[in-house]
Amino acid sequence: MQMYDLIDKKKKKGNLTREEIDFIIKGYTDGTIPDYQMSAFLMAVCLNGMNQKETADLTIAMANSGDRMDLSKITGVKVDKHSTGGVGDKTSLVLSPMVASLGIPVAKMSGRGLGHTGGTIDKLESFPGFSTSLTTDQFIANVNKIKMAIVGQTANLAPADKKIYALRDVTATVDNISLIASSIMSKKLASGSDVIVLDVKTGSGAFMKSYEDSLALAKEMVQIGTIAGRKTYAVITDMNQPLGNMVGNNLEVMEAIHTLKGEGPADLLEVSLTLASYMLLGAGRAASIEEAKELLKETISSKKALEKLAEFIEGQGGNSEAVYNTDLLEKAKIVEEVYAPGDGYVTYIHTDEVGMTSLLLGGGRETKDSIIDLSVGIKIHKKLGDPVLKGEALATLYANDQNKLNRAKARLLGAYVIGKEQPEEKPYVYAVVTKDGVLQL
Repeated sequence: MQMYDLIDKKKKKGNLTREEIDFIIKGYTDGTIPDYQMSAFLMAVCLNGMNQKETADLTIAMANSGDRMDLSKITGVKVDKHSTGGVGDKTSLVLSPMVASLGIPVAKMSGRGLGHTGGTIDKLESFPGFSTSLTTDQFIANVNKIKMAIVGQTANLAPADKKIYALRDVTATVDNISLIASSIMSKKLASGSDVIVLDVKTGSGAFMKSYEDSLALAKEMVQIGTIAGRKTYAVITDMNQPLGNMVGNNLEVMEAIHTLKGEGPADLLEVSLTLASYMLLGAGRAASIEEAKELLKETISSKKALEKLAEFIEGQGGNSEAVYNTDLLEKAKIVEEVYAPGDGYVTYIHTDEVGMTSLLLGGGRETKDSIIDLSVGIKIHKKLGDPVLKGEALATLYANDQNKLNRAKARLLGAYVIGKEQPEEKPYVYAVVTKDGVLQL
């Protein structure tokens, strides 16, 4: 078998066998296939596509390219959730303790933020002493005892994906549904959970800007998970504005805690409840989404979810006192508001620009080695459809550097479009994709 022949086959719109895909992934991972040949292959895929079987075979080959988490020692049906990334997306901090407090094991591997997309690991480090560097035995023990543990991704988890993604990033081969889906799902399959719930964002702050593209990605990932023998659901949620009102690590942790106290914003609660409901459905804990939502709401009213969050933080070495008193979390030194330049309605928000504002303040990473300032961020006062008056606060910025703050204020102001007509209200959740089809909500 020769890589040249496989590139030529895909260039001529041929379909690759599983053995041929395994050969490509193994060869590129071990270095016997060079970057220039892999680049040519990726471009051929972008131009001519892959069918569902090829995409599933590619995903499984990448999942098998390194370590795979063995969660067989964890009692019960293991559930996990993955988001395609957004601004203000702190759902893992809300839904994980809700689900775990119902006795369902949440065994989660999460990443750090890069660019303006926040990472769950960074948010959790708002709690002094918290560690995601658990051994496999510690991870399994915590899930069995607490029903919840979150660790960072190991260096050798789906290494083929890491290597291929770096190449795609510099060869204009990122925006292909098969390549995107296989990248996400290879890590989820290698992580070992039985049930995978995918939060597929759509809108101005999402990787997929259009609903049609988000739906296509959701279908592809559910198909992959189903072929691989995992119960897989994809929930398409709105990212035409930040989720909730807070953007920035400590601020998002505070908002997640307030949500578990029953005091959170409606959009964050609804998205978290919907995602968590499908985790319960997949685990066999509820017979319907309606039943699942009632069970989850009870974990908030009874404070069981809040207590579970504190138990989880303590279990990984963190100081959980901040769960009950968010004033203990680190605060930024400078607080300034950004004011509306005129009257009207918020007709559009360039959500990715809101994320970039947080990045400018120091709340995100420009490179993998950047150090995040956990205390900075944004509190959103005006969201889509809200009426505004000239001089009224659109948002509050939290900063520790005046120069960064000055640049961030201009960036945030540019993210808002204020017009004369009130826009139509957008749903928090658009649709759910299962192996049986698409449920429009």
